[in-house]
Parts: sequence; C-alpha cells; structure tokens
Amino acid sequence: MDNPSNIVENGVTYSLGDFDGTTVHYDFYRILEYLEVKGKTLYGEDFKIYKKDRPLIRKLCAYFIKDQKSCKRYNMILEKGILLSGPVGCGKTSLMKLLRYIVPKKMPYEMIPSRNVVFSFNHLGFKTVQEYGDSGSFCFDDLGLEPYGRFYGKDANVMGEVLLSRYELFIHTKGRLRTYATTNLNAAELEERYGNRVRSRMRELFNLIAFDDKSSDKRK
Repeated sequence: MDNPSNIVENGVTYSLGDFDGTTVHYDFYRILEYLEVKGKTLYGEDFKIYKKDRPLIRKLCAYFIKDQKSCKRYNMILEKGILLSGPVGCGKTSLMKLLRYIVPKKMPYEMIPSRNVVFSFNHLGFKTVQEYGDSGSFCFDDLGLEPYGRFYGKDANVMGEVLLSRYELFIHTKGRLRTYATTNLNAAELEERYGNRVRSRMRELFNLIAFDDKSSDKRK
C-alpha cells in the first residue's frame, strides 16, 4: 500500500512520515527537510528555513497535517482557517504558498493578493464580492494593505465585505470551506481598517499565528 505521506519531487521521493496502514505518523524534521527542498524549487537556491522560525512552522505543520493533539496544545481549532501575521519580509507569503504542498490532496486553497480582489471589484462591482465570498478556499495575501474599492462612484471596503461573506460561508459549510490570510497589521490595526464587526467575525474565522514583531526582513 502506498504511503500517503510520500511526495515525489524532481524524481526523488520524500517520506514525511510513517504509514501504519490507516494513519500517517508525521515527522516534523522530515517535513522541514522537504519544505526546504520545495522552497528552493519555488524560490531559488537562496531559500532556507531559519531555526528561529521552527516553533511557528511547527504550529502551522500541526494544523496542515491535522494533528489534533498538537493543535489542542496550541489552542488551534482545525475547522478555522489561518491568519498569519508578521512584519514585512518575514516569510508569511512564502510559507502559506509552501505549506499547501505537504498535504496536496487535503487542503487546497488559492493564493490571491488582496489588492487584486479590489482591482476586480473596481471593474465588476459586487460580483467580485460574491466570487471570493460565496465559494472556494482562498488565502488573501497582504490583508489590510489593499486600497479601498470604488465602483460607479461609490467607495467600498471590499475585503471587509468579502470577509463578512466568508464568515457566512464558514457557518453555512460548518468550517468545510476555510479562509486563510496573511497580514502585516496587528489586531488593533485590523479593527481600525475593517471595523469592530468584521474584526469580531475574523476571530471566529481564523486561528491567529504571529511571527515575532522583531522578525528580520529575509528579502534583504
């Protein structure tokens, strides 16, 4: 029987854990090895996983492999999505793109820059809010940094509307369709950007995982 934790990359098989016939027992250090290999494929040979980021990556991995025991220890709820916050250049976007690959069949989601949602709204109006709010699984990148939308002379806080719709979708599907996001903003800044109502819904939509405020810009 095939081990569902085996992933083939450029002809090389990486085993992320041991399969006993019913359950995969994942090994965090094997996952790290694979993530570094896949990261180099996606982002170039300079990509590396920093030791100081491992505790945060361990939390994210526990969520993505659905390790219920670890998630409970980290106060994460598997039915919720992930809001990954941290300063500019700490690696939020790269990680959210990368982590999809450790469970390629289980938790697919599309990465969408939040500003692109607004640009679409400016052309198509509230059809865009329906497109991103009423179906599918998305990771909205750089949440809170997008401009306000404008359609036929009316301003709109587009991502705020999308998040309210995503909350209704989350309730309707009982957490089956999750929402993910990355942001540079803290909780107070998010509330200022979207208002108390949206911030309240975000608490129910997301598990919050945060890089240290002093995390360095890895792009320098």
